[in-house]
Amino acid sequence: MGVEVSRLSNGLTVATETLPHIESVSLGIWVKSGSRDERDDEHGIAHLLEHMAFKGTGKRSAWQIASDIENVGGEINAATSVETTSFFARVLKDDMPLAIDILADILMDSKFDEDELEREKHVILQEIGAAHDTPDDIVFDRFTETAFRHQTLGRSILGTPETVRAFTSQQLRGFLERQYAADRMVVVAAGAVDHDAFVREVEKRLGSFQPRCEATLPTLAHYVGGDFRESRDLMDAQIVLGFEGRAYHVRDFYASQVLSMILGGGMSSRLFQEVREQRGLCYSVYAFHWGFSDTGIFGIHAATGKEDIAELTRVLLAELKRSGEAILPEELNRARAQYRAGLLMSQESPSSRASQIARQLLLYGRPIPMDELMDRLSKLTTERLADLSSRLFSARPTIAAVGPVGSLPAFETVTDMLAASPAPARKLAV
Repeated sequence: MGVEVSRLSNGLTVATETLPHIESVSLGIWVKSGSRDERDDEHGIAHLLEHMAFKGTGKRSAWQIASDIENVGGEINAATSVETTSFFARVLKDDMPLAIDILADILMDSKFDEDELEREKHVILQEIGAAHDTPDDIVFDRFTETAFRHQTLGRSILGTPETVRAFTSQQLRGFLERQYAADRMVVVAAGAVDHDAFVREVEKRLGSFQPRCEATLPTLAHYVGGDFRESRDLMDAQIVLGFEGRAYHVRDFYASQVLSMILGGGMSSRLFQEVREQRGLCYSVYAFHWGFSDTGIFGIHAATGKEDIAELTRVLLAELKRSGEAILPEELNRARAQYRAGLLMSQESPSSRASQIARQLLLYGRPIPMDELMDRLSKLTTERLADLSSRLFSARPTIAAVGPVGSLPAFETVTDMLAASPAPARKLAV
């Protein structure tokens, strides 16, 4: 049947996709508001709001929210990202009205009780502490902070101990009223769901949600790049090397995704083969590309012992330079197959499919048909990817490193190595 989309009178978008032979339904509410939408004195409030939504409403206590969904064998959760916040559940098909009722309840009638707020602040302070104590987590926070210095896009989603301790219930209500409105939200279900019945349930519970709010667009991001190093007494150094990526809407977005797979998307990727299999310089290495509404970030993460840092850096930079010289047809074909398989496999999961539809509606205003995505992939060429690579990796880099990082080459050295002519290409395993 494909994706069916309706819009309620208050501007709320409702979408469903019926998946055959499934007895459950995954559903949720996605809001186009995340940590990037916070004001300077609100760092971490989007994440705190997501937590506090489950801490009691006018008709349900925190325990009742959890028990009501678990009494029918369901699951409920939420997540905060840079540009979105989501509240979602999975239940058997007959319990869909209950799940919608709970999700609507926590959005429309959360109490933000002061005692619950103090307890949840303590939980998040522990979460911040745990992240700081986990080098492969904190290195990514430092990476984005360095890439987008002094901007909300670069800030940690969790906030800081100082900002979290200072938040009040009034601030939470103010943020919700300013950021959450029907025209910035989508409600999506995938699985054993009837579109008309789902729309009726959503209309009943969310049809009166405020149509619009006072939210303003976040300031356009400006990639800065730079260098961050924190020396810690650890076995391995966590290193992230990155460059300015591409936004969701630009021509090179999908090409950037595919390039990240060619360079570090699996055991057959260039970096895994060269860095780990051929040279044994680290246990794990991978590449990634994160797109945002107006920019992106392309990065490589690796962890290695201090004695291998200098050699690892040299090899990574050489491989990035070589990718600007040539991409092999078999590499592109393999990355296309991986991308296609990932998309098709995600359609077999109601939760993944609901999330995918929601993201497309929020980003593009419509669901993207699979045929259209495949067509975009089919038009990529090795020449285009090599050209993209040469442009990406000739720009100012971002380096973040945590651990025994004393032998990591200086930022200026890395920049000079990227600008130098590429070394002679080795034969790659394909």
